[in-house]
Amino acid sequence: MSYDVSGIDAADLVAVTQEFVRFPSPQTERMESEPAVQNFIGTCVVPLLERRGFIGRRDRMGNLIVEMGPKSAERSLLLVAYAMTHPASAMPDPYSATIVDRGEGRAIRGRGVAEQKGALAAAIVACERALQIGPLTGRLVFAVSSAGETGRHDAAIAILEALETVPQLGIVALGTNNRLAVAHKGRLDVHVVVRGRAAHSSTPWLGINAIDGARRVLDVLSELSLGDAEHAQLGKATLTATHINSLPVATHTVQNEVLITVDRRLLPGQRAEQALADIVGAIKQIEGPWKIEVQPGPFMYPCQIAESGPLFQAVGNSRRKAGRPPIEVLYSHGALDAGFLGTVGCDAAMWGPGRMEQFHSDEETLLESELLTGAEDYLNFIRHCVA
Repeated sequence: MSYDVSGIDAADLVAVTQEFVRFPSPQTERMESEPAVQNFIGTCVVPLLERRGFIGRRDRMGNLIVEMGPKSAERSLLLVAYAMTHPASAMPDPYSATIVDRGEGRAIRGRGVAEQKGALAAAIVACERALQIGPLTGRLVFAVSSAGETGRHDAAIAILEALETVPQLGIVALGTNNRLAVAHKGRLDVHVVVRGRAAHSSTPWLGINAIDGARRVLDVLSELSLGDAEHAQLGKATLTATHINSLPVATHTVQNEVLITVDRRLLPGQRAEQALADIVGAIKQIEGPWKIEVQPGPFMYPCQIAESGPLFQAVGNSRRKAGRPPIEVLYSHGALDAGFLGTVGCDAAMWGPGRMEQFHSDEETLLESELLTGAEDYLNFIRHCVA
């Protein structure tokens, strides 16, 4: 049986997306507690939802949760979108949300439109249209996470803590070029602190230069074996130095401390504990006068869903009922909350409008046609799963 889910107002969808882009909510050192992010949820998203008949609540981290349909229903779906975007960085005029001609068609331009805010708008409009078509017989949870760029699962954990039961299926609303991300790598940040002894640089023999120790650390990590495991689509695990800083900030001074952060990408099935142990073991072999500490940082689970599993099958069935072609799949080297959701029994994947190659770029745009396709995909899926 097929069904008609037409009726999404494309102009309204574009206007909602522009409204979101025009309200800056960038990542800062305050992460999920950044006032701009919390204000975006509280003074932009909440009023818009209330005007459309949705009443939600905020959890301990300021995430917004809206529950629809009977809580006791056998079928349940979580649709989670994100409030936080990458900072404006070098992008000129990042928050005007102008309409531009991208050659392929009209597009919305602005920070976060391809990554978080286009998918957020598509999810809201799809939920509204789903309820207009008819009542829900299953349980639908729509959440706006205060994360989006933090690289950790803290906000997702808070959302699930606020729910009575974990939904069976989950969609992480994020730009994937409207492809279903059936697998993605996980990530563990590892912080290495190298300590020496400060001295004037005219008498370096009186100090212990932490920069020399940091060079040894980087050499050791560059030679560290990450194992022979290789994923057919994602390739091998990686380890990349992403940040380095030395102290004290002073001229003509042998440095007494260097801070290094490395990014260890995890393949589906790999454990962060083992990856950390391998790094610790390699650094322990370094000989010299330095004191070196290794500390785990933010972590995100890898993810892989089965094509025979409930989520993939539900997406496929929803598309067949709507007369759409089979879903295109994506294998992502980036990480988000789908992996965590899978560990607690929610079969989940990233899916939404927006091209990943646009993320964090100086010209971030989203085609209006792709935005509409994403909203229609969400609508078909919601109606199939919980209506």
